[in-house]
Amino acid sequence: MLKESIEKALNDQVRVEAESSQVYLAMACWAEVKGLDGIAQFMFAQSDEEREHMLKLVKYINERGGHAQVSALAAPNVTFGSFQEMFEKLLKHEIFVSECINKLVEITLDEKDFSTHNFLQWYVAEQIEEEAVARTILDKINMIGDDKGGLYLFDRDIKQLSVESSVAPPTQN
Repeated sequence: MLKESIEKALNDQVRVEAESSQVYLAMACWAEVKGLDGIAQFMFAQSDEEREHMLKLVKYINERGGHAQVSALAAPNVTFGSFQEMFEKLLKHEIFVSECINKLVEITLDEKDFSTHNFLQWYVAEQIEEEAVARTILDKINMIGDDKGGLYLFDRDIKQLSVESSVAPPTQN
């Protein structure tokens, strides 16, 4: 059975993950209308992944005797000055999500809820990977500069982007 403080904190994270999905979805829409099909495809996939993160929390809360809550979401930014600005905002958002996960882990330790603490370790590792991907993308964008050919190649290549994280198991292709 979840303690009330843990249930509330987990439900707060459900909202954060749902908003993350919306952030990526808004970025996908912006990229798609700008003709950046590769970036849009990447963002749509990321939006789906964030929704999966939310659902994993929902199922955990309910399985542990809590009640997962669906709450109102803050509207994401829907326009960006450039694709570089969009990815800079993305990195800031992922850093924010990491901070939220870390606060949640701290609450589980304070409450001595080691089952939830263990469950959250997947999210800790996932956030390391999410931030690494955003940083890798920004490094590539900085290499491109204002080169339109570079942007074309980046947009094509981001569909296959993979980053080996120091903590996540390698993915099977």
